[in-house]
Amino acid sequence: MTSTSETGNTNRAPQAASDSASGTVPGRTPHATLRYTAMRLGVFLACFVVVAVLAYVGVLPEAIGKANPLWLLMLAMVVSAPLSLVLLRRQRDEMSVRIAERMDRAKRKLAANQSQED
Repeated sequence: MTSTSETGNTNRAPQAASDSASGTVPGRTPHATLRYTAMRLGVFLACFVVVAVLAYVGVLPEAIGKANPLWLLMLAMVVSAPLSLVLLRRQRDEMSVRIAERMDRAKRKLAANQSQED
């Protein structure tokens, strides 16, 4: 029975190590990419609404030819890109750290697998 509990402890230890290696760190969001993407979409939609209202009021031209929706979408993209660059810097940095951690973990796993094959 003692060996079973020791085996259980050794099984738990690698799992705890893999949890810390997986990047589950308190204070960090586990879905940084999803969060950044949702916030980026929110910035774009807000810009689209503002551009559409300004076009409706007459501050901006409503269309170039017959391309009203396309014109408004392109203008919203042009406006939202620099805004998200400035406003979402922290989320983008957090996302890039998470992606870099995943890539490092994948590289270590690949190197370990290659060394086992030799």
